[in-house]
This record gives sequence, C-alpha cells and structure tokens, in this order.
Amino acid sequence: MNIEILEMIDGAKKAKGLTVIIDVFRAFSLETYLFARGAKEIYAVGKEQTARLLKMHHQDFVLIGERGGKILPGFDYGNSPFQTKDGDFVGKSIIHTTSAGTQGIINAEGASEIITGSLVNAKAIASYIRKKNPKQVSLVAMGLAGKKRGTEDYLCARYIKSLLLDEPFSMEDELAMLRKDDLVQKFFDPELQEIFPKEDYFMCIDYGRFDFVLRVEPFEKDTYRVSLV
Repeated sequence: MNIEILEMIDGAKKAKGLTVIIDVFRAFSLETYLFARGAKEIYAVGKEQTARLLKMHHQDFVLIGERGGKILPGFDYGNSPFQTKDGDFVGKSIIHTTSAGTQGIINAEGASEIITGSLVNAKAIASYIRKKNPKQVSLVAMGLAGKKRGTEDYLCARYIKSLLLDEPFSMEDELAMLRKDDLVQKFFDPELQEIFPKEDYFMCIDYGRFDFVLRVEPFEKDTYRVSLV
C-alpha cells in the first residue's frame, strides 16, 4: 500500500486511488455529526449557486453552507457542529457547500474512490482502508479554503497514516500544539463566537468518537452524494 499525503486544492487534483478528503475544521466533522444525528444523505456541492438551485428543486432539503466561515445568506445553517446540535435531521437530506472540504471532493477527479476525513472518525477510516487494502491511498489535507496549510488537517492525515502503518502517534502532544496554532485562535475569540463557537473546536478534535465512514459518489455536475458506510 502506497500512502501519500497531499494538501489543498492542488493536492485534491493530484489524488489517485482510494482518496480521503480531510476537513477537520469543520466540514467533514460536521457531516459525521449530522449522520450520527440521523441524516439520510448529504449532497456535497462545489458552487453556492448549485446549492441554491438544488434547494429550489427540493424545498424539504436542509441547506447548509459557508464562505469564509460565515453562514451563506438564506441558508438554514452555517458549517458548525455545535450550532446544528438542536436541529432535527432524522431522515433528512442535506445540501452542503463549503470553502475547503466540498471543494476538495469536486476536484478529486482522479480518485478511484472518495471518503471524507476528520478526526472524529479517523480510526474508522483507517480500518476501512485496511479492509479495502488498495495499492494507492491519497490523504488530502484541505487546509484553509483549500489554499493554505491547516495544521489540523495535516495532523489528521499523519494520524491516519500512522494507524495504517501501525506507527506510534502521540495525539495528546499533537493536540496540545494544535491548541496554540494561530488559525485555531478564532474559536476562542469572544468577538467571533457567532461564526466559530469554541464548542466546535472541542467537537472536531474528539478523535475516534464515531465508528463509521462517509463515502462519496458522483451525483450530478458539481454535486456528490455522501452516504454512511
């Protein structure tokens, strides 16, 4: 098994084989929580306009999305695990568009299979990959808007790789360093709690919380269907 860590949009474009698109803060952590809350399916969308058109044709779908971290105008929710915690998602179909995570999915055209990546189900991801035993694995750390390294996504990629290779990994030490990262401080800024609530940080780093994987399959142009495995 050849395991390659790639980064950002360019990395997604280069991904081959079984590909894990990683977005810890917050897209794919959120999607995992939504399925745990009973969601039926999620439609990962690249463009905002595509998401709005899909909602127009399916008024009962829940519309979730952000740009620059902020909820998009007219959307039901932003990209927050905490702010969606009281929503009713049982049996619901969800439309989801973000600055990084869903953009990675759209750009991973060379992948033979795509699954989402986050810390909250990283152990399940590694187990899934072991069972599949592919020749090529691409771990794509999407980072900030798919343009700048995100320490949390790179950490997640390294963690999954360590699990696959059965190598030691000091998660507590890694998380202690992550907490000091400049990009993480937004979750603890009192003036940004409406956009980046501190609870999101702790929900997204709760590694190994869930034992399932989210698989991604093409649906329509600019749209992929995410389902529970």
